[in-house]
Amino acid sequence: MNTPRWKGIFPAITTKFNPDESIDAEGTARHIDFQIRNGIHGLVTCGSLGEASTLSLEEKLQVTRIALDASAGRVPVLANVSETRTREALRYIDGANKLGVAGFMVMPSVIYVADSREAMANVRAMAQAAQKPVMVYNNPVAYRVDLRPEHMLALADCAWIAAIKESCGDVRRITDLRNMVGDRYQLFCGVDDLAYEALALGCDGLLAGVGCAFPRETVALYELMQSGQWTQARTLYQWMTPMLHLDVSNKLVQNLKLIDALVGVGSEHMRLPRMPLIGAERAFVTSVVSKALATRPAQYRSID
Repeated sequence: MNTPRWKGIFPAITTKFNPDESIDAEGTARHIDFQIRNGIHGLVTCGSLGEASTLSLEEKLQVTRIALDASAGRVPVLANVSETRTREALRYIDGANKLGVAGFMVMPSVIYVADSREAMANVRAMAQAAQKPVMVYNNPVAYRVDLRPEHMLALADCAWIAAIKESCGDVRRITDLRNMVGDRYQLFCGVDDLAYEALALGCDGLLAGVGCAFPRETVALYELMQSGQWTQARTLYQWMTPMLHLDVSNKLVQNLKLIDALVGVGSEHMRLPRMPLIGAERAFVTSVVSKALATRPAQYRSID
């Protein structure tokens, strides 16, 4: 199989809702188009930031269809797979395949903490069912399952596995992966506030959260790093970092949806039990975003 060489900025898109918690199809499509027009290289639907845990299988497929229609082939659309059991994951993969996704991002079975044997078997089952390129999402901080470099080496014979989204929080993992598996996989950093460090160590891209509201700025960071313009990239990264910290939080959905609203590219509507921020939490996020908007570098500014 000729695996794709995914690289660049792949936002994990937020799912837009109406006040009654129904899916806002128009708002979701508009936000996707905004990001594509500002240069993103691909996108992932229904991840943690997309409130996957609150969506039914049918709703996940609805969001996937919205993303495919909105992207109109301009960028690859990956469907995130995060189910409690392998059989449900395969059912979702089948539905997303029929819609025509470019590939999948797969997670360990949520809730249950699998050991490495179980986790690797789960990844293999999903990849074999997909018969399309797969990105493995490794986030032991959130999901307590860690597929380490030696596990990814063991999975290297599975031709459908094309990439890794690494979110263990230790930037040394990027070098450990390169030393163990070479260029077998494309490596994406999934921790927003390690973006500069991960790209400097050779990551192929970022699977970004804050990039949903600031896509062109995030693309500029990637392009500056790729061209070795370290000083300019560092200055841009330092401007972004206070907002990037807001993605590394148990309230990343609330934080980033408030950022969207403050920037004017989305609403705060989300599904219970999540609720919009109030009090000191809201004031803090607002102050961070207000400062960022006041000092926003004009040459990289996202267009509406």
